[in-house]
This record gives sequence, C-alpha cells and structure tokens, in this order.
Amino acid sequence: QVQLVESGGGLVQPGGSLRLSCAASRNIASIYIMAWYRQAPGKQRESVASVTSGGTTNYADSVKGRFTISRDNTKNTVYLQMNSLKPEDTAVYYCYANLGYRDDWGQGTQVTVSS
Repeated sequence: QVQLVESGGGLVQPGGSLRLSCAASRNIASIYIMAWYRQAPGKQRESVASVTSGGTTNYADSVKGRFTISRDNTKNTVYLQMNSLKPEDTAVYYCYANLGYRDDWGQGTQVTVSS
C-alpha cells in the first residue's frame, strides 16, 4: 500500500501554467505505473497521463503537447506540469499508483481554469 498526497492545484487563467505534485509515502522506484487522472463535475474520471518505472509516458489526446508527467524516484514524487491551460481542464486531479496487486489513489487537488 502507498499513501499519495497531491498538491499544487489552484485557480489559473486560461493560457496559464500549474505544476501538480504527488508525494508518496514509500519508495516509488518499484511501482510500475504512476499516473494522473481527473474528474470534472458530472463526468467520469479519465486518465490524463501515466509514466512507467522505465520512464515510458502516455498522454490523453486532449493534453498532448501541453502536459508533461515526470517521476523523481529519489524524492518519491510524481509531477504533472500543465501548460497552456484551458477552461476544459478544470477538474479534480488525482494521483494514482498501480502496485500490481492493488491500486492506490490520492485525495485529489482542484484545478480551476477561469478568467
């Protein structure tokens, strides 16, 4: 099991940037997949970006070229750099860890993109 704590959310204007952080309670080097999901009001939770232990990344089409996921195994932290934010990026963003035998989630951090 791993506890995940997100931070870095907030209110930003369209076109702005935010960096989300996900701090894990244990070493993440052996965790195969770390990812970010988001859930907007009235919508299902969707995958935003993922990164494997080997560094392979994957992005939703809607964020390609704007968001970058990275992991720092020395700090047990996963990041999501979000640039060129749009109002449709407004959602609660959740950190996710696939341990193989179970999935763990953070509590979420709110991102609001509005002028």
